[in-house]
Amino acid sequence: MISAKEFGALFGTFDREAFRLETLDDYSGSTSAEKMRAYHAGEPKPEDYNAPWLETIRRNTIAGRRMYRVHVLARPLTDYLRYELEWGYFTNQTAGEEFFILDVTERSNPLAGVPDFWMFDHSSVVSMTYDAAGGFISGEREPDAGKWIEWRDLALSHAEPFTSWWKQHGTER
Repeated sequence: MISAKEFGALFGTFDREAFRLETLDDYSGSTSAEKMRAYHAGEPKPEDYNAPWLETIRRNTIAGRRMYRVHVLARPLTDYLRYELEWGYFTNQTAGEEFFILDVTERSNPLAGVPDFWMFDHSSVVSMTYDAAGGFISGEREPDAGKWIEWRDLALSHAEPFTSWWKQHGTER
């Protein structure tokens, strides 16, 4: 298992890129219930929304380091995913993070059974475990990046940029 401190440090020490695979429809156990409530009530997004993470993204992208992710999902979107995509992804893009969607609504999931993970510089991988409510439980350092690189490449080969996906599907309820 990796400690929260060690895991957090990886976001300030990678050299080239940090990639994230997201596979769940609900991470609400890992987010602010108040922010989700505000989103679903139609309230404006707080000005300081996601500020610490945005600073991490900006610091890395300004230094020329890439941060990007693929989210595997199916429509219709869960209430959580609507919140994450509309408030989270659009906000994080302003700081330079890149997002891709692998929509498995009308096709089989080429990554079925693959856990969420972060990969740093093709060498350091942390697989992630969540509870049934989408609450983060733990991260585990993986000893060999090989299969994780293959999974990243497979995800990217089937994904499309978030903004183009959103233009086509974002208004679906």
